[in-house]
Amino acid sequence: MTKTWLITGASSGLGRIMTDKLLARGDKVIATVRRVDALRDLADRHGERLLVRILDVADAGAVRRTLNEAFAQAGRIDVVVSNAGYGLFGAAEELTDAQIERQIETNLLGSIQVIRASLPGLRAQGGGRIVQVSSEGGQIAYPNFSLYHATKWGIEGFVEAVALEVAPFGIDFLIVEPGPTATNFGAGLDQAEAMPEYEATPSGEMRRALASGGFAIRGDAERTVEQMIAAADAESPSLRLALGSTAFESIERSLTGRLDALRAQKEVAFAADMATAEEAA
Repeated sequence: MTKTWLITGASSGLGRIMTDKLLARGDKVIATVRRVDALRDLADRHGERLLVRILDVADAGAVRRTLNEAFAQAGRIDVVVSNAGYGLFGAAEELTDAQIERQIETNLLGSIQVIRASLPGLRAQGGGRIVQVSSEGGQIAYPNFSLYHATKWGIEGFVEAVALEVAPFGIDFLIVEPGPTATNFGAGLDQAEAMPEYEATPSGEMRRALASGGFAIRGDAERTVEQMIAAADAESPSLRLALGSTAFESIERSLTGRLDALRAQKEVAFAADMATAEEAA
């Protein structure tokens, strides 16, 4: 059975690969892009099965109009993929206010508005699935990605709460967490101007690793998208999906460390409770 998908940020990277693969298998795709000719080759090849809409997810009003029109035109959208994003690189002190605002408006507020605008249509049709493209950076942290992490950790918390709110309507979520993957993400990073004070710090080390190509990339973009589609097709996928060995190992190490630290402070945590009747006597 064919499905109808809506994918934001479909002009490049994982979004474009997903659009191409879904169309190739016979599905319909409503793809949002920022450049009118970004998917012209796919439109020529697949005709009416691909609808392209211009959208900047940082424009909340445009997000609502685009999603409302998409549901009205398609009749039913089975899967909404919130994929549009922007990468910002630099120590927190190096970043400009404008860069910080763009990062939050695109990755966090933009994703929130895409999800919010999807809910009325999904609820009216009796359910559906929202795939939020996050990152291993939604559960771990690297130096120089502080604002990127802030948006990814933020959107994952938002999704967890909304998933509880809309489950009774038959709407569920999948958070995808790829590790470093061979896409054009690195080339598109907005990099802050380096401050010499950070040269001999982990921030400087990360900057040099990125510039020299020493930052290991194991993830294959095609295989990553194939796993994303398979999970989105599954009847009951888990809420989170780590993709790539780097993501799995990094997230496992982070969660294990956090759990060990939490357990070590159990006595202190419980000591903050109100006194029981026995203690008060």
